[in-house]
Amino acid sequence: MTRQDWNDKRIENVVGNLLRAGVGLSAAVVFSGAVVYLLRHGTAKPDYHVFHGEPPELRSVAGVIRTAFSGRGRDIIQLGLLLLIATPVARVAFSIWGFVEERDHMYTVFTVIVLTILLYSLLGSG
Repeated sequence: MTRQDWNDKRIENVVGNLLRAGVGLSAAVVFSGAVVYLLRHGTAKPDYHVFHGEPPELRSVAGVIRTAFSGRGRDIIQLGLLLLIATPVARVAFSIWGFVEERDHMYTVFTVIVLTILLYSLLGSG
């Protein structure tokens, strides 16, 4: 594609499709994790007398990704939620590329700052 093909309308369409795909994939992963969880623990009686927090491996991005392929429903659900969080981050990253293609330097700089803050809050604060 040439540079002229990337106008505002085309970028908006790609971003919209990116967001729809991210939310759809996230919903499918969460749903599959919920099915696995309910098949294994659907008849268990809840115990509300003792608080059980999330295990340490589910408190970081790397831990969620590492445990997601264990086959446990809770881990799969966590991966789906992580994908949901990553969807707008991917949108911002794509927007940087779109602004670079349009040669809009001011919006490129601002969007890089926003992406840096998002990535730090997701990866660097834990």
